[in-house]
Amino acid sequence: MTEQTVQALQANSEPAEMGRFVDHYLAFLLAQASSRISREFHREVEAAGLSVTEWRVLASLEGSEGESIGTLSQLTLTKQPTLSKVVQRMENEGIVARTRVRADRRQTVVRITPKGHRLTDALRDRAIAHQERVLEPFGREKATLLISMLIDLLALHPPLPPVASDNSQD
Repeated sequence: MTEQTVQALQANSEPAEMGRFVDHYLAFLLAQASSRISREFHREVEAAGLSVTEWRVLASLEGSEGESIGTLSQLTLTKQPTLSKVVQRMENEGIVARTRVRADRRQTVVRITPKGHRLTDALRDRAIAHQERVLEPFGREKATLLISMLIDLLALHPPLPPVASDNSQD
């Protein structure tokens, strides 16, 4: 952040005095940062032979007892019909398994298989290394604070149910 930006934000200046609106708009900044940082790592995902959606599914299932398609849809930022097809392919490849929920036979839980764990081990290590490179310029204290604040921000804004025509990101 430039010194001028910091001063403008601290002085609670009008957006016109700070330049373009989007240059200081949280949703825009988060989307841009996510897009840029993700794109860097997605090259490694694709080089490993996975699609970004497959990686997001596997990463979301790591450390989980399993997730519903609806929850995975939210975690992977993928529409449910598309995700269902991806999970079907992944199941056919033996990297995830689907099981029916006993209490509600219509609902399924997706779990990562041992083959899926092996596939994600190296990528997970590379994802952690990528995150460390991204955060390194800020130092450990600020990096920890940023992650903590983002977790808090997400907790304050839980996922909303999907809207049929919603494909925008503010």
